[in-house]
This record gives sequence, C-alpha cells and structure tokens, in this order.
Amino acid sequence: MVKAIITDIEGTTTSLAFVKEVLFPYARAHLATYVSHHHNTVALAAPLHEVRQLMNKPQASLAECIDQLIVWIDQDAKITPLKAIQGLLWEEGYKKGDYQGHLYEDAHHFLTKWHQQGIPLYVYSSGSVYAQQLLFQHTAYGDLRPLFSGYFDTRIGAKKDAASYQVIAQQIDAQPSELVFLSDISAELVAAVGAQMRGILLVRDAVANLVSPLDSPFPVAQNFYEVQQLLF
Repeated sequence: MVKAIITDIEGTTTSLAFVKEVLFPYARAHLATYVSHHHNTVALAAPLHEVRQLMNKPQASLAECIDQLIVWIDQDAKITPLKAIQGLLWEEGYKKGDYQGHLYEDAHHFLTKWHQQGIPLYVYSSGSVYAQQLLFQHTAYGDLRPLFSGYFDTRIGAKKDAASYQVIAQQIDAQPSELVFLSDISAELVAAVGAQMRGILLVRDAVANLVSPLDSPFPVAQNFYEVQQLLF
C-alpha cells in the first residue's frame, strides 16, 4: 500500500543540467551584489547569523560572509543558510523571466495523475523549501505547487541520515513502510530504507551520478513511467 510518495528534485523530477548549469551559476554570479544590497533585511538576517555561527566567527564582516558563501557554492555544500539565500536569489531570476523551473514531462504527467488519484505527494530536497516551491511555481506547465501536500529540506535533517526520514514519516502521520521515496542518489535511499521506507532509484543520468543500475540494491527506474509500473 502506498499512502504517500516523497520525491527528490535534482535528477528526479528536474534535470541535473537545470540545477548545475542554470540555477547554481545564477546564484554565484549574483550573490555578492544581492547580499550587499539586502543584508539589512529581515529575510537575510537569520541566514547571515547562521553563516557566522558555522564560520565560528560571530563578528565576521559581510565581505567574509560573502566569501564563505561563494566557497560553499563552489563546493556544492548542503549548507542550510546558503540554500535559504540561494532561494531568495532564484526568486529574482524567476520573476524576471531569466529562466523557468525545469520539469520532466513524465514527472509532470504522473505527479498530476497521482494527485488526482488522491495520493499525497511531498518533496524532500537539499534545496530550501522556498526554492523548491519557486521551482514548481514557475514551470512551463504552470504553477504546480497545489500538487504537493508538503515540503521538507535540510532543516528536517540530513538526507543521508535515516532519522530524517523517520521525522518525515511522523510529520506525515504515516508508517514509514507506507511511504515511497524517489531519488537519484543511492546513499539517500540507503537512509530512507534504513527508516523502513520503500525506495526507488531514478537513473535518468546514470553517468553523471556514477550509478550502475545492475549494482543497485533498490528498484531502478529511468523515468516516472517505470516508477508507475514498480509501484502499481
């Protein structure tokens, strides 16, 4: 029985290229200017405070914070305050029409179908909840936020930690065994399955993810059509 489906974004519903070649470069190119102009706003106060805490430098200058954020971007670090600031930056890009949130056609088809069938859908991504919602709001298919019952990010816990998935199950009010997690990262599925969830490995871009479907201990799908076959 599938009580709810939880999906990752990058490499799962959305192409790696969109994230790596559009969103990340956009954030890096605009971060210094954006933070310099908005550092006194309520939206940036908490993330910048967290940055200074993580640096162990409570009195770090704004320039030092910006330098650290850029280092984290270059490292593709899963740092919560960085993700929050990136989300604010990406909002500007979406609103200006610099890009649209990419979504695979098959992902759109089956997310819509499952929602219509009454299956609750959730997102769990390392990107901030705000960034997740922005992506699904600004797609070629329109605003898809109503498809989802909830969103989770690294504030719930690390994606490679089984405890994070236990917390998600508690918040959804379901037994982990009733939940399915879709991801392109094997280590995340190890954690989800460790919490007793079902896991399906997406291998849309097996080379980029260094994934060998033959070696996977999880059910493998190349797209959401195959996910549908595995689940139903």
